[in-house]
Amino acid sequence: MVTRRGLILTTGGAPMPIEKLQTKLVSKPWGVRDLSPWCSAATKGQLIGEVLYERSDSNGPPSQLRLKVLFADQPLSIQVHPNDETAQESGFSFGKTESWYILAASPQAKVALGLRRSLNGYQLRRAIRDGSIANEVVWKSVAADDVLHVPAGTIHAIGAGLVLAEIQQRSDATYRMFDYGRDRALHVDEAVASALTLPAEFQVRPNRLSEQRTLLVSDRHFIFERIDLPPSSKWLLDTRRESWMFVLGGTAVATGMSLHRGDALFAQDSATDLAVEALGLELLLAYPGQDGPLASLLVRDT
Repeated sequence: MVTRRGLILTTGGAPMPIEKLQTKLVSKPWGVRDLSPWCSAATKGQLIGEVLYERSDSNGPPSQLRLKVLFADQPLSIQVHPNDETAQESGFSFGKTESWYILAASPQAKVALGLRRSLNGYQLRRAIRDGSIANEVVWKSVAADDVLHVPAGTIHAIGAGLVLAEIQQRSDATYRMFDYGRDRALHVDEAVASALTLPAEFQVRPNRLSEQRTLLVSDRHFIFERIDLPPSSKWLLDTRRESWMFVLGGTAVATGMSLHRGDALFAQDSATDLAVEALGLELLLAYPGQDGPLASLLVRDT
């Protein structure tokens, strides 16, 4: 076990260095052809709706979380994700709780969370089948830097004109309820079994942990933070749990790697030196939620 200034750098076995994540582009009918400035990958004329960030070592231990950026030129489907118990009954390993950080939004951009009134199972099933579910969800205007939390079971939708970063449980369990005439399958039985039919809570209350750290979401599945580091400063980032990072702005050097807006990184059981450059550095960071926020995540290197 090696220590530095009282911080444990390894927790048994070889340390896992910080790494830049690879991008996987996913075509969607509601996507865009230009991913800038958040991703430099060429779309080759395809409509790309999701950029998934993946580790280069596919043989490593499975992670608990997934990071992606969504690009919506049209509304996404109205959908719901199951919780862990319901998902496992259908053969999935986990359910899907997620949080969104709005990167960019058109003036008219909206998201939907929950229903405007409580529906019983029969009413919800009928609303899905006749399409009236589109009139039952509650829409809210959003802007850049807004944060929304979407617990499993919450009926939700992402509207047009949005780019958002999403942190989620590592699960693909998604049940569509309404799809704006795109002729894709709906999942009526699964959605009814999974959905919470009460109005949802839009308000997320960020909590300042320090001058540099803002707690955006604290959930049993993950902790979601925003990190703001001042220009020309040096830091030690000590990650005890799997940690997913997305650069919102600024520049820095992390263990010899240059970081710029749109870069995504992964680290676990390691300590990373961050040398912040003249523009400062703004990061989103998420890690599994057991035991709450990491107390020694960030230490200034003087």
